[in-house]
Formats: sequence, structure tokens, C-alpha cells
Amino acid sequence: MNTGELLERSLAYALGSVSAVPPGSLERVTPCAEWDLGELLGHLDDSLDALYEGLTGRPIGLFPKGTFPAGLFLEAASDPVCGFRRRACAVLGAWAAGHPDTVVVGDRPLDARVMTAVGAVEIAVHGWDVSQACGRARPIPSALAVELLPVARCVVADEDRGVRFAEPVAVSPSAPPRDRLLAFLGRLPEAPRFLSGPGPVCLP
Repeated sequence: MNTGELLERSLAYALGSVSAVPPGSLERVTPCAEWDLGELLGHLDDSLDALYEGLTGRPIGLFPKGTFPAGLFLEAASDPVCGFRRRACAVLGAWAAGHPDTVVVGDRPLDARVMTAVGAVEIAVHGWDVSQACGRARPIPSALAVELLPVARCVVADEDRGVRFAEPVAVSPSAPPRDRLLAFLGRLPEAPRFLSGPGPVCLP
């Protein structure tokens, strides 16, 4: 598995979701029960920050340190969509420029390919969360989900349930890989429902 390519495809999918966020929508509910859309976009920035830390040889802390160039860090706060786009490009640039084989997460070493694959899962699934919050049916591409599902199954343990992820949702074994990926990570793999109003609004 080429984890750099996997990350690039996940970022491209998530960028398509983030780019469709309408103005004035940051308080919308999301599939992540504790976060509104603004908080979810902030979490995505934190994820990009952690990937950038690791790929540029810095230890990955438990809390983001703002290791992006200052302009990108400030831009993300003032314009979440443009900030995400430029920070995603910075992460891919760090991968392409060469990176350490091992990264440090907290005080533990981790294979950089594992970190990158896990980052790809998180970014793609949260990209789906963003599209749901905006009331848009934008499924994760099937080929991408096929590669992300075994990664998720390897890295999400029982102790993560109720902390980092919800309990898995029952879904048919014959369901498409993207539905099985979402269900495994505690999401209902169904199209959003809409309310009337200025722009699509998703019901929780």
C-alpha cells in the first residue's frame, strides 16, 4: 500500500467536502455528537497539524502546537476552507519532500506509514462528516473505502469505543465497503435529510 497516495486521495475527497461548506454554517450539527461544524473543521486542522509535525520530523504532541508556517495557521482561523486547502497542500509537500521512517507520538515511536494511513482514515471519514453536516450526499469513493477499511479495523481497538469512536453500527456484510467503513466507526451510512432554509441543512 502506498500510504502517501492513500493520504492524497483522502485529502482530495475531504477538500471537496470542505469546499462546499456554505457561509454562516459553522454551528450546524454533525455526525460527531460533541462537535458542531466549526469544531469539526478545527479538529481536521488539528489532524493536519499532527501529520505535518510527524512528516517534518517533529514529535507529535497530544495537543496541536501550530507547527505550520504562521500564515497558514492564522489563515485557518479566519477562513476555514482556504486554510484547509493550503494546509493539506503543506502536508502533501512534506510527504513528497521526504520524511523520517519513524515518527514520535507522545513518547512512543511509530512507523510513519502507519501514521499516514491512520491520518488518511480520519481525514476521509471526517470529510464525510462535513458533507453530512452540510446536507450533501457525498459518499466516500468506493476504491478509497476498500483500502481504508482494513486500516480502520487494525487500529481501532475496543478501548477506543466511547472515547475516540462510537460503538459500531450494524450493517449487512454485503454492504458496500464505504458503508461498512462508516458503520465500523459508529456512523449511520445513509443520505442526509434536509430542512428548508438558506442552503442545505442536515437533520441530526
